[in-house]
Amino acid sequence: MPVLRRSALSAALLLVASSALAMPPGAKKDLPPPPAESTPDIATNAKADPVLKAAIAAPTRPAADRARDGFRHPEETLLFWGLKPDMTVIDLQPGGGYWTEILAPYAAKTGGTYIGGVADLANPKLSEGAKKGRANFEAKYADKGRYGTPRYTGFGPVSGPLAPANSVDLIITSREIHNWIAGGYFEKSLKDCYAALKPGGVLAIEEHRADPKPQDAKASSGYVATDTIVTAATKVGFKLAGASEINANPKDTKDYPFGVWTLPPTRTNSEGGHALTAAERAKYDAIGESDRMTLRFRKPA
Repeated sequence: MPVLRRSALSAALLLVASSALAMPPGAKKDLPPPPAESTPDIATNAKADPVLKAAIAAPTRPAADRARDGFRHPEETLLFWGLKPDMTVIDLQPGGGYWTEILAPYAAKTGGTYIGGVADLANPKLSEGAKKGRANFEAKYADKGRYGTPRYTGFGPVSGPLAPANSVDLIITSREIHNWIAGGYFEKSLKDCYAALKPGGVLAIEEHRADPKPQDAKASSGYVATDTIVTAATKVGFKLAGASEINANPKDTKDYPFGVWTLPPTRTNSEGGHALTAAERAKYDAIGESDRMTLRFRKPA
C-alpha cells in the first residue's frame, strides 16, 4: 500500500463530508455537512509538538507497533483529532496498546491524563479470560518512569459512566465500533462518550470503512458504513467536525473470505474448513491494512 501521508492537509481535504463520507447504496443523503472550522496544519503542529514526535519515535515502542506506523499514521492522526498537552484522554478498548504506548508517555510528559477504557469488571458475564487480560494490560503499563500513572475505567455493554460528566477532552475509539454493533451496545457507547466529554470535547473515530459497499446489519465483516456512524453519533448530539483520508487504502476491495481479519495485521488464514492458498495469502498481504475512515466529532459547547 502506498503511504498516504500528507505534509500539510488543507481544510478542504480534511472536511470532505461530500466526498470522503461516500454513502453506500440506499443510505440517507440528507446528513448535514461538517461545519467549517479551522483545521490545523499537520506539518506545522508536528514541529510544534516535539513531545509527541519523541513518543512516536521512542525506541522502547514495540517493534511490531512501529512496523504498522506506515499504515496507521499516528502523528498525523492524533494531530487531526486535536491531541494537545494537558488533555484528559480516554482510549477505548486499547487492545494490544498501540495507542497506549504513545498516549501514556505523552500524557506523563505534558501534564495530561491517560485513561484506558478496558474490560468492565462489574459485568457479571465478563469471562475469566477478559479479567486476566485487563490485569495483564494494567501490569504492562505499571512503569511510572515510562508511562506515568495511567488510569482505567470499565467499558462494555453494561458499564457505568466512563468518567465524571463533562470531564474528558478527547475520547478515541480505533477499529472497535463493529464490535459495539455486533454486541448491541453501539448507541449506549456513544451516549457514554457524550456524557463524559467536556462541552467542545472530541470523539475521535477510526474504523474499517465499508463504503461504497453496503454494511451488513451486524457488521460481521468488520466493515462499517460511514453513514451508520454519522447518523448514530448525530442522534446522540455530536456534530461532525472533520473527516480525513489519512488512513485510506484504495487497494482494499472489502470482499475477503474472513472479512477484514483476512488482511494484516490479523491475517486469518483458515476458518470453517476453508484455508487460504499461499498465493491467496500473498495477495491479501499485498493489500496491506484496511481502508479506514478517520472522523472527528465534537460535543457542542
